[in-house]
Amino acid sequence: MTRYTIREVQTKKDLRRFIKFPFELYKGCDQYVPPLIKGQEHELMHAASLKYCTRRMWLAEDEMGKVVGRICAMINPRYNEKYGTKRARFGWFDLINDMDVAKLLFDAAESWAKGEGMDEIHGPLYYNTLGRQGMLVEGFDKLAPFTCLYNYPYYVDIVQKLGFEKECDWIQYRMPADQGVDEKMEAIAERMMGRYKVHKADFDKLKKDPESIAKFFKAYNESFDGIVYNFVPFTEEEIAEEVKQIMGQLDSRLCCVLMDEDDEVAAFGISTACVSRAMQKAKGRLFPFGWYHVLKALNDFEHVDLMIQGAAPKWQNTGISAVFHSMMARQYKDCGAKWALANPQIETNTAVNVWARYEHELWMRRRCWIKRIR
Repeated sequence: MTRYTIREVQTKKDLRRFIKFPFELYKGCDQYVPPLIKGQEHELMHAASLKYCTRRMWLAEDEMGKVVGRICAMINPRYNEKYGTKRARFGWFDLINDMDVAKLLFDAAESWAKGEGMDEIHGPLYYNTLGRQGMLVEGFDKLAPFTCLYNYPYYVDIVQKLGFEKECDWIQYRMPADQGVDEKMEAIAERMMGRYKVHKADFDKLKKDPESIAKFFKAYNESFDGIVYNFVPFTEEEIAEEVKQIMGQLDSRLCCVLMDEDDEVAAFGISTACVSRAMQKAKGRLFPFGWYHVLKALNDFEHVDLMIQGAAPKWQNTGISAVFHSMMARQYKDCGAKWALANPQIETNTAVNVWARYEHELWMRRRCWIKRIR
């Protein structure tokens, strides 16, 4: 008989314990980067995606009432409609190294999903593709980016023993940020600029202009729809949420948006300074002193995280990436960046081949697992 019990998260106290459990689980782990507690509260209770997604949360407790595991199960109906599936998602999955705990958590999640008519469950995922997702399967000794999950190696063994199989992998490469581009790419970029009359947008003005932001996210949705595995275009509410939370913090020295002669977005790339160590020092809170560590990190460009990059559909496979990479290479040199870590990219996406042009190394691999609900 298991010595653990399962509890559905229903009160504010339960929610606080749900959010804070990883802080205890990963205490002393140098690679784990804690999220902001307030940010987690918002995501779990007020995220724009909850306008159409449903979710339930559970805690596993030991005989003394101590939390030993957690899980959130979600259903994204827009995803299921788009891909013709009946899938639930799991996320916010953390636990001690114990199969009994894992079984309790997944039994609860799968039972709820089955009752909602779902026949598969996959994850770890967020409501949409902007959140933390993908279980780490390689790179356990590496510092996690703030926007990515970290987990202990035993998570992999646990989900496999529970019958989960690989659905897809995301890979991340690290490379010297100051290596520049070769002369051939520079030449292509010069020809492209003249031939297609593309120009670099003033990013500081763009992020303050509602019309320009709308164009940017329209290009973002279109550039990934049908290309990025499992992608679902963002709603207007989700876009507004991202603008409010993220856009104001972006530094134009690490971002590049190319516009065509009709002043439409042609290609884009968003990078940020690495704030992982700062977030460790903040310990989930910006106040009273966490803001100082984060602000200091945001102005230190030695290590940068490449967040998103893409091209509008009509500009894909035209060579526009040469212009974008040439400009970003110059920007990284100008701001003194030394190392760049690419965002997680689906390994089957041909866009990952772009890194073959540069000195690079595989840094991390993340996996989405899937299984049939019995």
